[in-house]
Amino acid sequence: MTIALAAVSVVKVPLESAYQAAGREVGANWHVLARVRTTDGVEGFGYIVSLNAMFVGAVAAATRELAGLLPGMSVLDTEAAWQRMARAGDWIGPGGLLHYAIAPLDIALWDAAGKTLGVPVRQMLGGFRDRMPAYASDGFWYSLPLDTLADNARKAAAQGFRALKLRVGNETHPDGEVARVRAVRDAVGPDVSIMVDATETWSLDKALRTGRALQEAGVVWIEDPVKHTDIAGMARLSASLDVPLATGEHLYQIADYTRLLEARATSIALIDLGRIGGVTPWRHVASLAHGFGVRVGGHVLPEIHIQLLTAVPNAYLVEYVPRSAALLKSMPALSGADMIAPSEPGFGLTLNEDAVARYTVEA
Repeated sequence: MTIALAAVSVVKVPLESAYQAAGREVGANWHVLARVRTTDGVEGFGYIVSLNAMFVGAVAAATRELAGLLPGMSVLDTEAAWQRMARAGDWIGPGGLLHYAIAPLDIALWDAAGKTLGVPVRQMLGGFRDRMPAYASDGFWYSLPLDTLADNARKAAAQGFRALKLRVGNETHPDGEVARVRAVRDAVGPDVSIMVDATETWSLDKALRTGRALQEAGVVWIEDPVKHTDIAGMARLSASLDVPLATGEHLYQIADYTRLLEARATSIALIDLGRIGGVTPWRHVASLAHGFGVRVGGHVLPEIHIQLLTAVPNAYLVEYVPRSAALLKSMPALSGADMIAPSEPGFGLTLNEDAVARYTVEA
């Protein structure tokens, strides 16, 4: 159970078709991949994903330095390992690059710990269910014309998804955003839930106006309507709109979530595994939200989040955006509208080593 070594690499997976997300052109998914091996020969792996090459090398370099702190520790002491890494890098943290650098190693440790014990991560975290409803989140970018958006929505519904999320925030008038929702509603019918993600593009006034229009159009949540730093604005929106607000994926610390929740500024707390620093702090945020009676969701990485969300009672939905599918032998199975948590030890995932070797850009 003792950690023998940890290794880190950078993996670039090119996309067949580029798209626009949050104002940036996306042509590849960049991964910082960490592997942790024990003296018993057990190997766990974990990764973070970036849509942009900027700072990926810096994160990987920091992850390599942190990896040197792990040999000799028990692979089961995930909390102690996280705290050791956080203390070592506290002059550039908490949060920021430090948490991104910790996350691949922390995820790999939980994977290796589960494999050592012979149980899936969801059971290590308590275990609450074995599946979660998933929503389709890939292929609904605001750069797409309405006919393509509608066609992608039809395909998602045909796959069995009963919920999907559109990116909005690129229209000058609320009517333009409503038109996108209506195009999708006409394509999928009344039984599919539609969420929208404004990617922090609106002012508070515009969020109020557009939020009311989208609420009337029947969306079931509005994500990141204003900057995540504007907690007072989020609280005002929460009090003014009936539709639930979702936010949190840009937060790095448990204290940030405490302020958000104390302000009653969100109905759904979204947690990003990279920004929060991996599984170890993720579970603390989920428990904090549970204490406030707030549901939680994960930001991307559905193949990892399925184990976390099925472990807690206040989980809501899994965001299905398979950015790392090319690196895995298989993604967790979908059954109708649900994603099934793998029952194999750890995260139940297996790397496609040929693909990893093909796409690795830095050893």
